[in-house]
Amino acid sequence: MKVFPDDLLYSREHVWVRVEGDLATIGITDYAQERLGEILSIELPEVETEVERDEAFGVIESAKASIELISPVTGEVISVNEDLTDDIGIINSDPHDTGWMIVVEMKDQNELDDLLDARGYQEFIVNEMEAD
Repeated sequence: MKVFPDDLLYSREHVWVRVEGDLATIGITDYAQERLGEILSIELPEVETEVERDEAFGVIESAKASIELISPVTGEVISVNEDLTDDIGIINSDPHDTGWMIVVEMKDQNELDDLLDARGYQEFIVNEMEAD
């Protein structure tokens, strides 16, 4: 059973966002990690890097695929999850909590309006699977 925490927002690129003030913690969804399978490596930006909404902020590689991680917001990276360097598997085991990837100080909170809530994301996945 896939998990869709209600306190998160979701992008159509299978990235989640946890909003606290003007900070956005970002990671990949449980659905995305499940589709990717065992994650082998990840490339993330350095702290102080500017990320743009709808543009790649990193790359994740699994046994099945290599995909770009698409940022749901614009802003400056203020933190990177260093724990992923030591244990990449936490993305698979706990994608919505300890498996977070970056924290971005958002430039425009209105960008969040385009994201989905948990129910909307679930519906999006169902429609995507039916289209496959």
